Formats: sequence, C-alpha cells, structure tokens
Amino acid sequence: MNTHWNYNSAPAEIILRNSTMDPDEQQQLKGWLYDIATDRDKAAFTALFSWFAPKIIRFGIQKLNTESAANELLQETMSNIWRKAHLFDGDKGQATTWVYSIMRNLSFDMLRKVRSNREDTLSDDIWPIAEAELIEDNVFDDHLMSTHILKHINTLPEAQKEIVNGLYFQDLSQEQLATKLAIPLGTVKSRLRLALVKLKQQIGESK
Repeated sequence: MNTHWNYNSAPAEIILRNSTMDPDEQQQLKGWLYDIATDRDKAAFTALFSWFAPKIIRFGIQKLNTESAANELLQETMSNIWRKAHLFDGDKGQATTWVYSIMRNLSFDMLRKVRSNREDTLSDDIWPIAEAELIEDNVFDDHLMSTHILKHINTLPEAQKEIVNGLYFQDLSQEQLATKLAIPLGTVKSRLRLALVKLKQQIGESK
C-alpha cells in the first residue's frame, strides 16, 4: 500500500492521548475491532488501518528515526491487530489504548533488534511481560505503559531508576546518559543490568 502522510513537529506522545477524542469516534473504533474479531471484516480493517496509519507512522518516525522503520511498525501493528482482535474487550479499555499498547511493544522490540548488546535492553526482558498483561490477559490501562510495570520501576534505587527512565522514557542513549550524569559508560551499563535483574524478580514474584 502506497501511503504519503503529512508530518508535523508535535511530540509523538501527543497522538496517543485519548482524552480529547469524541466518544462517538471511540465507539466507532471499537465497532471496527469487533467486526474484525467476529466476522474478519476487511472493510472494517481498512477503515481502522486508515484511521491509525498516520498516527502510527508519525510515532514510528519520531521513535525509530526512519520512514522505512515507521512503515514496518505500521504493518506489524496492523497485522497483530488482525490476528488478536478477538482479545479486545471494550469494557476494559479504549480501542486506542489497546492498539497503541501493541504498537509501543513492537517499537521496543524493533529498537532491541538494532542495539548491539542484547543484555542491555529492557524490551527483551520486561516488555514481553507487559504485553502479556495488556493483551493476552485482556488487562487494559489508559496509559501506554502498564501501571504494574511502572510500579516496579518506581521501587528501584534512585540511581538505577534514573538509568531506566533515561533510556526508555527520555529516549537517551547510554552514552548520553553517561555524559548527562557525569559517570562512566560502564557504570550506566552495570546499573542497568542490576535494574533488569530486580525488575524481573519483582514482576515474577507478583504474578
């Protein structure tokens, strides 16, 4: 499919807010998802694709830095929606929250693949757990991040929490964090590894 979108300079997160959406529009999105789930309705899927595509593309360009990666994110997100539409429960969350949760998890996975050191990635260890909570168990939240995951991050020692927040919520590289915090790059890596171990243990114990 050949798509050409107009981009603006607004932060990507702006496109993910549901609060200003018309309730009728949210209901229409839910209806399309239900039609896909129950009837494999291609017309509903096309409508849903058209509605979400410019938003996912813009998010992808700002987070993944290239249009080709953004288009890959769009295709993967919509493929997941087609396969998993039956898992959506409109009583537990908005359609936009559900779709953007899928998109966000996929974007972290794409970022993981381009990073050279797999042990230094959070998505490889933590985000599959978050995705399972949000999608497979039909637990929805009105934020892209599961509050369950955020709760555990907030229990980390301040030095480790600072690293996790910088890398995954402020989009800073490890080198940028080292410069910003005036610490060696090796310290950034070691704090991240310790944070991952603690997060995996805490999440495992709470399930």
